[in-house]
Amino acid sequence: MTGPLPPQLAVGVVGAGTMGAGIAQVAATHGHRVLLHDTAPGVAEAAVAAVRTRLDAAVAKGRLDAATAAAVAGRIVAASSLDELAGAGLVIEAVVERLDIKQELFAKLEALVASDAVLATNTSSLSVTAIAAGLDHPHRVVGMHFFNPAPVMPLVEVVSGDATATAVAATVAATATAWGKTPVCCTSTPGFIVNRVARPFYGEALRLLAEGAADAATIDAVVTEAGGFRMGPFALMDLVGLDVNLAVSRSVYEQTFGDTRFAPNVIQQGLVDAGRLGRKTGRGFHDYRAEGVPVAPATVDGSGPVPAEVVMVGDPGHAAALVDRIAASGMPLRRLAGDGGPGRLLVGDAVVVPTDGTTATELVARLGVTEVAVIDLVGDGATATRVAVADADQAQRQPGERFAAAVAPAGLAVSPVGDTPGLVVMRIVAQLASVAADAVTLAVADPGDIDTAMRLGTNYPRGPLAWAEEIRITTVVGVLDRLRAFYGEDRYRVASRLRRAALAAPGPTP
Repeated sequence: MTGPLPPQLAVGVVGAGTMGAGIAQVAATHGHRVLLHDTAPGVAEAAVAAVRTRLDAAVAKGRLDAATAAAVAGRIVAASSLDELAGAGLVIEAVVERLDIKQELFAKLEALVASDAVLATNTSSLSVTAIAAGLDHPHRVVGMHFFNPAPVMPLVEVVSGDATATAVAATVAATATAWGKTPVCCTSTPGFIVNRVARPFYGEALRLLAEGAADAATIDAVVTEAGGFRMGPFALMDLVGLDVNLAVSRSVYEQTFGDTRFAPNVIQQGLVDAGRLGRKTGRGFHDYRAEGVPVAPATVDGSGPVPAEVVMVGDPGHAAALVDRIAASGMPLRRLAGDGGPGRLLVGDAVVVPTDGTTATELVARLGVTEVAVIDLVGDGATATRVAVADADQAQRQPGERFAAAVAPAGLAVSPVGDTPGLVVMRIVAQLASVAADAVTLAVADPGDIDTAMRLGTNYPRGPLAWAEEIRITTVVGVLDRLRAFYGEDRYRVASRLRRAALAAPGPTP
């Protein structure tokens, strides 16, 4: 069988927690009878009732008709024993993330189900190869990793262990498609695609916080309002739970034998130790208690005198759309040819440079002026509502304020951040792109599946590899090289795939 699981075959789901119940709902919605089992008494029955409640709520909101909801609910049955899953054509395991428990369960399932039944694990971090080790027929074990909430999130990672048969992975991918999901295929490596590639989204934000470059509220605002991400890294960690996020970071770090790009952060560990786990405890990086007042992001005062004009010297690079927006706001803008220096905006006596990883402080010597600021990458210059700026340490008259006054008519707020290489959005995107490129080199997945996974599994505005192409690979490589030189750490090494692409690109190399 290489097509989707036929609707007449039942689906078994072991583990009736939030994820297991969600997977059961997905399978039942697409015509399968679902046998939902949990070892804890009453949990499967409660999960079936919870699915019914969700379906009733969808009917009440007009999203589903009553007959369909009743049919879906009627296809989910609480199985009191594992033996009741014997006739299932596909069994999906969603139990606790412990290798020994999963191995014991699959040994029982292997002896129970038909020889052609597919055994799938919903693990988010454990090795599919290790889960299948010791079985007589490891070829039929495959990862089928849903994202929470399973009925809503469109992505499914189809994970092949060393022994997984190609036909088995193809069946699961086709089944995911038939269930209205978008499957991406990958090998069983630490974190698979999403949990591996996403680590710098959190790690670089934590590093910036630890260095005092900006506070959590400001970093979240810059990442969302400038970068275009659905949620900021600190708000997202609070949502999923700091303990959960930290556990994934530890798992990927340990499984990659201490790759510094995936290193956990002591700030996050300290909050976990303090019991500040995010929304579920009322406090994490942000305060969610009733009496808590949300912390506003730091914003540069842009109410000063509006400059008579802005001059764009040379190539604006990744800031091209932002420069066009400034001009469209009615601000007089002159464009001058490049003069051998970096592309830059002249706003009165302020020189504002789109980041290429060079700090504003370093640019002072190169440009021969002190009133220098660097601006961050924005995801979409036409729609962004905020941009980050860093003043040079030598600046005396806060050049970022002149820039803020120039972009205020365009509806842009400006947040001040410390003068670190790549600032916030560019730094995060460059690291995401490098880790994603390494995943291609290591045969974790192909570029298209990686970008799809990051857009659908984490709601990134673009896949990191496509984003790097848009920014220019040479720029991304230059940012990473400058980060590595600045910190002297292997954490910022450039993926070989990106380095080759930069060397092959026309024009000067970074």
